[in-house]
Amino acid sequence: MAKRDYYEILGVGRDADQSSIKSAYRKLAVKYHPDKNQGNAEAEELFKEASEAYEVLSDDEKRQVYDQHGHAGLGGNFGGGFEWSDFSHASDFQDIFGNIF
Repeated sequence: MAKRDYYEILGVGRDADQSSIKSAYRKLAVKYHPDKNQGNAEAEELFKEASEAYEVLSDDEKRQVYDQHGHAGLGGNFGGGFEWSDFSHASDFQDIFGNIF
C-alpha cells in the first residue's frame, strides 16, 4: 500500500509554516489519540500517520528531503535518503578495488 502524502495527512499546503504544521498535527492528535479511541484500529492508524507526518514536516532537514524525494528519500529502499549526488569518494573505490579488477 502506498503511503499518503504528509501534507495531505495534516491538511496543510506545501508552503505551510511550522506553526500551521504544529497546529494541524495537534488537532489530529487530539481527535485520533488512542486514549480517546480505545479499540478503534482506524483511529490508531490515523494517529500514527499524523505523528509520522509531523515528525518529518516539523524537522527542516527531513522536510527538505521529503519535498525533493518523497517517501523514498526518507529511508525507503535506498539507505535512509542517501543522495548519490553527494557521494564524493568515488576515487576511494578506485584505490581500493583498482588492483582487484
